[in-house]
Amino acid sequence: MCGIVGLFLKDEALEPLLGTLLSDMLVTMTDRGPDSAGIAIYGNHSTGNAKLTVQSSKPAEDFVGLADQLSVQLGVAVGIEQKSTHAVLGLPGANLEAARDWITANRSGIRIMSAGETIEIYKETGLPRDVVSRFGIRAMSGSHGIGHTRMATESAVTTLGAHPFSTGADQCLVHNGSLSNHNNLRRELRRIGMTFETENDSEVAAAYLTAEMARGKNLGEALGGAVEDLDGFFTFVVGTKSGFGVLRDPIACKPAVMAETDQYVAFGSEYRALVGLPGIETARIWEPEPATVYFWDHEKTA
Repeated sequence: MCGIVGLFLKDEALEPLLGTLLSDMLVTMTDRGPDSAGIAIYGNHSTGNAKLTVQSSKPAEDFVGLADQLSVQLGVAVGIEQKSTHAVLGLPGANLEAARDWITANRSGIRIMSAGETIEIYKETGLPRDVVSRFGIRAMSGSHGIGHTRMATESAVTTLGAHPFSTGADQCLVHNGSLSNHNNLRRELRRIGMTFETENDSEVAAAYLTAEMARGKNLGEALGGAVEDLDGFFTFVVGTKSGFGVLRDPIACKPAVMAETDQYVAFGSEYRALVGLPGIETARIWEPEPATVYFWDHEKTA
C-alpha cells in the first residue's frame, strides 16, 4: 500500500503554488506509506541549460568542491545549489551526459536522482512532512509534479528504493502495486543498454517507458504498450518534460481518483488528497478506468 499524488497545471498563474499544493497532497497520504517519500518537480529552465540532481549520505564531504571539479573536467561553468542531502548542479545541456559519466566513475558516494532540462527529484527515507520540509518543496514552483509515499513490501527501505524513479532525461515514474514479470523485463532492458540502481520492480517500469520513448513513442503511446507488456497490479503516474500520464492495470485493484478543472489535472490515491486544491468543489471527478491511458501534454495544448 503506497500513496501517489500528481498535479499538472494548465494555468500558469498557479505555477508558484505547485510545491505547496503538491506537498499538502503528499502529506495527506502519509498513512498509506510512512517508510519513505519523494517528489519530482518540473520547474522553469533556460534554453540550452540542464540540471543534474544528486544525493549523498555524506553531503558535507561529497558536495564540497564538486561543482569546481566538474567545471575543470568539462571546461564549462557548473553551478551548485545544495538542499540537505541533495544538490542541484546547473550546467550546459550539451555537457549533461559527460557530467553524469564523470560522477559515476569518480564519485562513488554520490547518486544521481534525475537529469534533464526541467526535472528535480528529492527523495529520502522518513515521513512525507519531513521530506517536504528538509528540501524546501513548498517554496518550489513549476508546471507539474508527482509524489509518492512508500510502504515497502518487496525491497529494502532505502533512499534509492524510494520513488520517483528516473531512468531517462526529464522522465520519472511513481508506482503503487507489484509487477510479476519485472525480472525478465530487467534482463531484456539490460540487453539494450539500460542500467539499474536497485532491484525494485518500479524502476523496471520506469526503464521500460524510457526505452519505448527512445524508440520514438510519446508518453501516451508508451503507456499503451505497458498494458500488454507489464504483468501484475499497478497504478502508474508518470512525468516527462512537458507531459503527465496515468495508467492502471486491467484489473485496477489499486485505488485512484482524478480531478480536472480549467486550471489543472490532479491525481490522488484517495480523494482526500485532492480536497485542498483550488476549485475542487466544481471539478470533474472520476475514477480512472482499467487499462486506459490518460495523458496530457503542455506542448500539445500550447
